[in-house]
Amino acid sequence: MNRIENIAPADIEKESFAIITRELGDRVLDPEQEPIIKRVIHTTADFSYADSLYFSPDVVKAAKQAIRGGATVVTDTQMGYAGISKKTLERFGGKACCFMSDPDVAAEAKMLGCTRARTSMDKAARLGENVIFAIGNAPTALIRLRELIDGGYRPKLIIGVPVGFVNVVVSKELIMETDVPCIVARGRKGGSNVAACIVNALLYVLDEKRGE
Repeated sequence: MNRIENIAPADIEKESFAIITRELGDRVLDPEQEPIIKRVIHTTADFSYADSLYFSPDVVKAAKQAIRGGATVVTDTQMGYAGISKKTLERFGGKACCFMSDPDVAAEAKMLGCTRARTSMDKAARLGENVIFAIGNAPTALIRLRELIDGGYRPKLIIGVPVGFVNVVVSKELIMETDVPCIVARGRKGGSNVAACIVNALLYVLDEKRGE
């Protein structure tokens, strides 16, 4: 019979990260990427992310600069939006948005015969380039972002971690091929919770340094 551990609520997350560190063993992670990888593992209990997460060159540095610059975080689901620590983001002058339920987005998608995720990317792009995209569900959002990038649009960061089977893998590859800073979960795995936790990992590291 498994033994139940009595751990104070405040110590549960700390102990979880200690377990993750132990189970990673002697594996050496890039110091900039380590907090992100470990938080994704913490969120999913899936150690395969230590291998599947792709980080473009200097992306963590670029992401932190974007957050310090008050970037707007745009998600492709309300779940992803809900999972982001908006109070922490606001301390850096940023905000989070999800346009998926907006009537104009729905109307445009119906008119064009495409997904709301696609048209919501167009609405987000109209905010300008000081935007971080956190995409955890819709490959069509990443495909549209690639089209916008090919047209000259340059957001600050794309977190591309949609989960599923149809167009998921290829949509992620389309983003990895660009020169836009990106963090991508290669393969089929991902999700809105993963997108949100990557944003939070960046926020928490920055917020801790503010207090030093």
